[in-house]
Amino acid sequence: MSAPTWASGRSAAFARVSPRAALFAVVAATLAVRLVAGALGPLSEDEAYYRLWSMRPAFGYFDHPPMIAWWIWAGRQIAGDTALGVRLLPILSAGLTTLLTFDLARTLGFDERIAARAGIWLNATVLLGLGGQLAVPDQPNALFWTAALCCAFRAVSGRGGWWWLAAGALAGLDCLSKYSALFLAPGVLLWLALSADGRRALRTPWPWLAAVIALAVFAPNIAWNADHGWMTFAKQFGRIEAAAGLQPRYLAKFLVDQFILLNPLIVLFVGSAVVRRIAWPLLAIAAPFTAYLLVHSLHDEVQGQWPSPLYPMLMVAAAAAAEDATGWMAAVRTAAAPLAFAIFAGALAFALAPSDGRLPFRDPSASFRGWPAFESAVETAREKAGAAWVGAPTYGIAAQLAASPRIRAPAAEIYERERFTFETPAERADFSKPGLVVVPVRGAGARTLRLCFTDVQMLPEIDRGAGRGATAYAVLRVAGPKRDIERIGCYRPPQTKF
Repeated sequence: MSAPTWASGRSAAFARVSPRAALFAVVAATLAVRLVAGALGPLSEDEAYYRLWSMRPAFGYFDHPPMIAWWIWAGRQIAGDTALGVRLLPILSAGLTTLLTFDLARTLGFDERIAARAGIWLNATVLLGLGGQLAVPDQPNALFWTAALCCAFRAVSGRGGWWWLAAGALAGLDCLSKYSALFLAPGVLLWLALSADGRRALRTPWPWLAAVIALAVFAPNIAWNADHGWMTFAKQFGRIEAAAGLQPRYLAKFLVDQFILLNPLIVLFVGSAVVRRIAWPLLAIAAPFTAYLLVHSLHDEVQGQWPSPLYPMLMVAAAAAAEDATGWMAAVRTAAAPLAFAIFAGALAFALAPSDGRLPFRDPSASFRGWPAFESAVETAREKAGAAWVGAPTYGIAAQLAASPRIRAPAAEIYERERFTFETPAERADFSKPGLVVVPVRGAGARTLRLCFTDVQMLPEIDRGAGRGATAYAVLRVAGPKRDIERIGCYRPPQTKF
């Protein structure tokens, strides 16, 4: 595939340095920043939960396939059971995904200038620029999706059928990362069906062998689900069945989220690429997953990070579309990455800086603040109440408490106990004994707990954080379970939120 004829001008962004050197400089700088931020920043609730998974490596878990747990386990062996250990492999993967984005563009036939811009712009998206250090399943999802495409394009360009086998193995690893990877196969099939080279490839055994290899790599998770009542499949694929009627507001939210997360300046070039069908094979591959997200958003909420595996492909298309920009669009092209990096640096510095809560606005990093003091206060309240365990209404709060060295008792999520099937008997709370439950004040609190325990006593509230970003927690001593909490969890009335 030859480079587009309109891709011959030299971009001002790389006037003084080679494109490859600029890309490597960005990769090195972002890697350094993410390592520091990853080491200093407290874990999010989801990261704390995935860390618990890594304590018991398995082929599956309630919410997702196992890759993020394996990565966290490996990082903890290298950097210890610390925030950096939890985040080490996801941080490294962000840099590797950047390099793969460059490679993907070059494999498609674009020159180094466009390929380097694609990699740099990937880091200038809000999703990766501010979230590239987080240990979440979207990191391996984006990495293996992009790597599989790099191999598939090499295979179609005639570099050897064994590239198809590598693509299949990587696609299988992607399925072990997040089930959205299942949309990769129909996307690749659509691309192959629409191109002469692709149709020739489909008449050979190689793409079909790749599918067999992908299934074989994914098979352990399928077997794990079969042994566990198909819990993860029911959780994830049940979203379709559970979706409500037509709710157009979710589509609006999805589009606004992506406008922000892609970087509003870069979105202009993404739109241009779609209209002009630039890098059309990538757009074809993205089409099935994009269609699913759009349809889902008509009925239910789409989380902003779900399209993350599409971002490297979109950046290649956007970078190519930006090459012939003139006038104010050329100025936007030049400003897109530097402006984003400046904003990201300020945001990370703000999030990592100590705060006493005296801000004229609500702290956007409030969910990361105040955990050490909060955990100490919870432990003091537990000891004073004579509770044998601490409980929470959400898996994230429970995981934060379980990860804290300050809490010297088992921590348990009391509603969705199926999320914690990986726990050993020694790690589980003894619900026959009194416990201390902390519930965000905005939640139902004592009302729902009285459905599950005969004795519920209100204790003084505990705040996490300070100022307008603080979260108040109701504290309740509970005893006398009315049902088997360990096996089926506490009863939560429909629509109850915490």
